[in-house]
Amino acid sequence: MPSAEIIAIGTELLLGEIQDTNTRYLALRLRDANIDLFRATMVGDNPQRIAQAIAEAQNRSEIVITTGGLGPTVDDPTRLAVALAVSVDLEFRPELWEQIQNRFVRFNRTATENNKRQAYIPTGAIAVENPVGTAPAFFYETGSKTIISLPGVPREMEYLIENRVLPYLIERYHISGTIKACVLHTSGVGESQVDEWIGDLELLTNPTVGLLAHPGQIDIRVTAKASTTAEADRMIAGLVEQLYQRLGDHVYGSDSDTLEKVTRAKLVQLGWNLALVEFGLGGELLKHVKDFPPAEPIQIYSEAVDSAGLAAALHQLAAQTGVQVVLGASYMPGPEKQTVIIQVLTPAGISEAVRSYGGPPQQGLPYSVNTAIDFLRRALLSSTAKG
Repeated sequence: MPSAEIIAIGTELLLGEIQDTNTRYLALRLRDANIDLFRATMVGDNPQRIAQAIAEAQNRSEIVITTGGLGPTVDDPTRLAVALAVSVDLEFRPELWEQIQNRFVRFNRTATENNKRQAYIPTGAIAVENPVGTAPAFFYETGSKTIISLPGVPREMEYLIENRVLPYLIERYHISGTIKACVLHTSGVGESQVDEWIGDLELLTNPTVGLLAHPGQIDIRVTAKASTTAEADRMIAGLVEQLYQRLGDHVYGSDSDTLEKVTRAKLVQLGWNLALVEFGLGGELLKHVKDFPPAEPIQIYSEAVDSAGLAAALHQLAAQTGVQVVLGASYMPGPEKQTVIIQVLTPAGISEAVRSYGGPPQQGLPYSVNTAIDFLRRALLSSTAKG
């Protein structure tokens, strides 16, 4: 199985002016193609630094993929950087210049002289036409190693990956098999507790199990390598079943599921409407439940209250509106820990939880919001069970 590295190029990435979405896309597609990704790097628009990054990546991996820096301006250095990395000159390709001019004609525009820079690629490189943009891509082969340089525009990069790069890599490296992954989402339990419950599974080599912690949520990633997609699916399914058995209703969903999506679906299934009252959260909880049925009436207070004050507010709101469910949360930040009181009123009665968070203070609100929604989810499940 070949290994790969990604180099995202652009000073605007280092300055935080735009977000690098290309690396995530490439990582997912390489994974699905059974290509191991060893490292991802971000480099500014400096040809010497890019060339150094490429040379170092080639020492570690068979495949180096660069994104960005193929535009027509003087600060688009990838072509020169690749030439420096492999010690060749740039050469003009008339056929690329013709393709670029034709593309501009299709866009009802005229190519300018600086666009001609895009027709220069490292001597000996394999030119790759870009039918959805003006920046040609190219492959450069050195023995068993390959440098693949792609435009940074996501739509163009994605088209070339699907239609040119992956077919090329599969043929060149005789790649077979696949890598698939599934992510289970848990809430209402800490990372150390999850690790204690499933630590033995985290030692497996195929499938593999890994944890990723978020405020109020722990993700469990299951990844399998197999010769066929069906085999990988079977491997993942068997392990996921074990995880569900061990974690129970701490697991609220998988992959694209969110706490909001799952909890909203439960409300809709029950045919219940939700009212909300929050204290000290600054409207953050409202942002996450605004699409719940009907998400009104809503009361937001700036100051926190104690458990008795929160309960009184819930009962008052329920009496005023006649909704079946009222969610309430009171957030109390502190110098060492953040505390949130959560209460849910349903036809089955009122339930309460008091949770504390000792992590970074700026994560206290996200933790409290996720914890409150998860507590609502559990209250709905409990009401269903009692019914």
